[in-house]
Amino acid sequence: MDRSYLFAELTNSLCSKCLRKVEAKVVYQDDKVFLLKNCPDHGPERVLISTDVPYYKLSRATLKPGQMPAHFNTPTRFGCPYDCGLCPDHEQHSCLTLVEITDQCNLQCPICYAESSPKRQTHRSLDHVELMLDAVVRNEAEPDIVQISGGEPTIHPQFFEILDAAKRRPIKHLMVNTNGVRIAQDAAFAARLATYQPGFELYLQFDSLRAAPLHELRGADLRDIRRRALDRLNELNLSTTLVVTLKKGLNDDEIGEIIDFALKQRCVRGVTFQPIQDAGRTEDFDPARDRLTLAEVRQNILAQSPVFKPADIIPVPCHPDCLAMGYALKLDGKVIPLTSLIPPETLLKAEGSNLVFERDPALRAEVFKLFSTAHSPESATIALRQLLCCLPLIKAPPAITYENIFRVLVIQFLDAHNFDVRSVKKSCIHIVHPDGRIIPFDTFNLFYRDGKEARLRELQAMHDSKT
Repeated sequence: MDRSYLFAELTNSLCSKCLRKVEAKVVYQDDKVFLLKNCPDHGPERVLISTDVPYYKLSRATLKPGQMPAHFNTPTRFGCPYDCGLCPDHEQHSCLTLVEITDQCNLQCPICYAESSPKRQTHRSLDHVELMLDAVVRNEAEPDIVQISGGEPTIHPQFFEILDAAKRRPIKHLMVNTNGVRIAQDAAFAARLATYQPGFELYLQFDSLRAAPLHELRGADLRDIRRRALDRLNELNLSTTLVVTLKKGLNDDEIGEIIDFALKQRCVRGVTFQPIQDAGRTEDFDPARDRLTLAEVRQNILAQSPVFKPADIIPVPCHPDCLAMGYALKLDGKVIPLTSLIPPETLLKAEGSNLVFERDPALRAEVFKLFSTAHSPESATIALRQLLCCLPLIKAPPAITYENIFRVLVIQFLDAHNFDVRSVKKSCIHIVHPDGRIIPFDTFNLFYRDGKEARLRELQAMHDSKT
């Protein structure tokens, strides 16, 4: 008798209960992709990882060689994911590195992976943060993107001193991850933030246009806070990305409406959609039924927004399993999708950094052809402009600036259910451990945050006992 699924490939995952490494089959069934795994102690698990088999196959084919950091921090001994630091076996440098400067927050979000709240009073000192920034520079030489995060970083008593310290370092693009509360309440604070441009952007929490989802995700109706914050940011034209945490059946029907809203905001350069990960604070979570996958978010973008077509939302070559991107230009009141106009082979062959592969000469030429129909590289005034993705510098006609860009990014983080060792090795979104190690965001939340390393040491000891 035939099996009810098509076996596609084998990888390693984790038991979601005990976090030991287990084999996992990737299978196609009922036009979906599942991870099938079995723990000797806790039995089988079936996890939905994609709702779109053709797109999953496309992401597996969208590969380019990984790029190494300038420095590795830890040896390879126990095998992925037990050696993070980065270890030499990791396949990707840090495209984006988070630096958490505080555990305190002025909200108490039920879904917070960091469990930040007003009750947690811990701020990292300026000296400590500078050491963390130095760790990023040591690994990357010239870091592409550093995101100051928390907790809520804007309530740190030395917040602007930290921004000054980051600006003194060779960081190409600096971001601040914020819930917007202080920006909404303090005009002078917002105005001072704007002085850090260019090469500076806000990563603004923006989960819904409705009250009920905000109450469930953030514990409060924040619509007025968001409106006042965006009014200030629009007035200052301070580059902002709206960050939407999506939960299946809660706010995933708002994707098109949020994109339309974002396109009307002068300061907004794009929207990032992040399907909720299971960080141990979700009730009645069935990973085979309730998971909102990257593919499903992409399908919802295409179904709900008239701006993008399938060829406009594509895998990001540095980590195609977990990152999808789409770009457009805002010109003369029109929105022009861009991604599909650039040949895929040009993206894959591009030299240089992954999320900033637009520095490649061949790709610059393609982009210039698209944007300068009335000019040639010889006759046009050439200027460096921030364009596409997060921070790349390319040659473009002087009329095209970062204000003309609109990007949609889907970021899927891995948890103990959908964990895939093959995929996490290519992770390019990393976080600085307080001791200076640079750790993939996915494994940090599983093994390295707060007191979780005790369980990691148990797993490492188990590995030693077997070898």
